[in-house]
Amino acid sequence: MTTSTTTLFETDWAAWHAARENQIRDPLGFLSVTGLHWLTDQPELLPDVPGTWWVTDDKVFITAQPADRLSYDGDRIAGVQIVVPVEGAPGLTVRHENRVLEVIRRTGRHAVRVHDPAAPGLREFTGIPAYAPDPRWVVRGRYLPFPEPRTVTTGAVVEGLEHHHTASGAIEFTVDGVTERVVVFGPAEDLRLLFTDATSGITTYPAARSLVVGVPDADGDVLLDFTRAANLPCAFTDFATCPLAPRENRLRVAIEAGEQDPRGVRA
Repeated sequence: MTTSTTTLFETDWAAWHAARENQIRDPLGFLSVTGLHWLTDQPELLPDVPGTWWVTDDKVFITAQPADRLSYDGDRIAGVQIVVPVEGAPGLTVRHENRVLEVIRRTGRHAVRVHDPAAPGLREFTGIPAYAPDPRWVVRGRYLPFPEPRTVTTGAVVEGLEHHHTASGAIEFTVDGVTERVVVFGPAEDLRLLFTDATSGITTYPAARSLVVGVPDADGDVLLDFTRAANLPCAFTDFATCPLAPRENRLRVAIEAGEQDPRGVRA
């Protein structure tokens, strides 16, 4: 690359990185999470959460009085409220003053995730550490679509949970003289890669990083810009349920690009 091209690359990356940090600073995002409470079929009081909560027949029941100041879908809960979260989807929102009590379903289990805009994680956030952007980590690959989409099951950072992804194909690419083949999720116009590499657990988060892949051209060529490899929410909080990288996507090479572990270098 010429000097001007390199400068433009670095400028574009800096804008992407700033947008990522602004996204993480969302006052009700993952840095705001202060608790993850798994529900049972027995009515329970949750720590620092008003009301009584339990699960029956895949429905979450909430019992509260007006003085508890819980609301759902714009209405104050007075008596019993039933909510039915969708497996693997963003949770349903129950509000308690400035807080959001997100009701989620993961692998058939239900939980309440507490988002608090006054959380220490938000107050203490100073940015996302990352490798300096280097154009050498923009790698050309070849997209190889599967005859039919297939389901890939991975574990999660929470023991006992599973994630089910729709894989549309594989991508082959070569970096540092090593040819890798990975599975990618989503349709061809919105491909995403979930991977680990030789830096994982050392300078980058151990469970996985994600990468949005460019749309394949007419010949199936794609660009993998590893300088934009991003952390999953679980890198920032212990109260996420993120997937692990699939076995096929554990790269042998060290991808010294993209976001690093926000909790620092691991021993």
